[in-house]
Amino acid sequence: MKEENYILFDQYLQDELSAEEKATFEKQLVEDAEMASAFETFKDLQVHLENKFGNEAELNAFKENLKTISDDHFKVKKTKVFKLKPWKYAAAASIALLFGLFFFKYQSNPSFEDYNQFEQASFTERGTLDANLNQAEDAFNAKKYQEAISFFEAILLENRSAEIQYFYGVSLLETNKIQEAEAVFTDLKAGNSIYKNKAIWSLALAKLKQKNYNACKALLQTIPSDYEDYDRVEELLKKLD
Repeated sequence: MKEENYILFDQYLQDELSAEEKATFEKQLVEDAEMASAFETFKDLQVHLENKFGNEAELNAFKENLKTISDDHFKVKKTKVFKLKPWKYAAAASIALLFGLFFFKYQSNPSFEDYNQFEQASFTERGTLDANLNQAEDAFNAKKYQEAISFFEAILLENRSAEIQYFYGVSLLETNKIQEAEAVFTDLKAGNSIYKNKAIWSLALAKLKQKNYNACKALLQTIPSDYEDYDRVEELLKKLD
């Protein structure tokens, strides 16, 4: 995407185009899918920056810093032939840098796979002889979650302990049965078992898996600091800021 297009995007959003220029631009969006996609992303960038910076002064200061960077950038590239005035290219570079930061921000967001290191099941260590429990434990620890689900569902007909529900919920989450997993974790979250905070953490990871970063962050903020894996909670919160 050409840098001057970013200026055009900004001028359109700021209502700085004439009626004729506006009509031409809108026609381009209809005919050029790549430009239309870039424009939609640029609008998302504007919203992101408005949310990131608390007031207009902060946003303008951030843009001014980028303009300084862009001025330096174009001092180096003296061999390039410009059709626009230098200040226009400085503005274009600022917008291009903003656009690049937008992509960096979203490409660097944490992922579910960064945090889905769940504890292993250990039902049989306590002397349990139930065949389904043994098989559920083996399947879960081997990350054969679909197999584990079948065993857990059989167990839950008679044993609805928080522990079994938790590992069942994790198995559902790992096999992308997200709504079912969330229902299990929500029930555990409403209770007072030792799996309450683990369920909140798992709910947050379910939101992370869906790239619903705001919901993920909101859930993480409800986990108390005495949670056994709170360092991971803090780490994820920092990455979501």
